[in-house]
Parts: sequence; structure tokens; C-alpha cells
Amino acid sequence: MGYIVLFFSGGEIMVVVFFALLFFGADAIPGLARTVGKGLREFNKATGDLKREFENQTADIKQDFTNISEKIEKGGSDVKRKIEDELKD
Repeated sequence: MGYIVLFFSGGEIMVVVFFALLFFGADAIPGLARTVGKGLREFNKATGDLKREFENQTADIKQDFTNISEKIEKGGSDVKRKIEDELKD
């Protein structure tokens, strides 16, 4: 499963914390962090669900292509065998 990873330097983190304290106040920060964490969990769950659904849908298509490929290979083998039989005669 792929994750988006953001790397922040210490200075950038301090700026974000400063503005968070400035805009929301110290009392609101824990609730804000919980909300952000919950949102990230829901986003990751939704992403996983979409990935599973995509894989389920493409599995049918892959199977169809496999079946078609097998039929083409069988047809090609039959044609090759007939040509070889004709050349032997």
C-alpha cells in the first residue's frame, strides 16, 4: 500500500505549531490533532477500499484477456500443425 510521506524540517514544524497555537489556542490543539488523525485514517481506509475495488474489477478483465490469449495461441498452434502436415505430404 502506498503512502504519501511528507518530510518537514524542524523549523517548518515550529512555524506550523506557532500558527496553530496562534489561530486555535492551546486548548483546541489536541482536538484538532484528533480530527486530523481521524481524517487521515478515513482517507487511508477509503484509498484501500478503492484499490481493492479496482483490483476486483480489473481481475475480470485480466481473466478475459487470458482466455482470449489462450484461444489465439490454440488457433495459432492448430494452423501451424496443419501447415506442417501439408508440407510433410
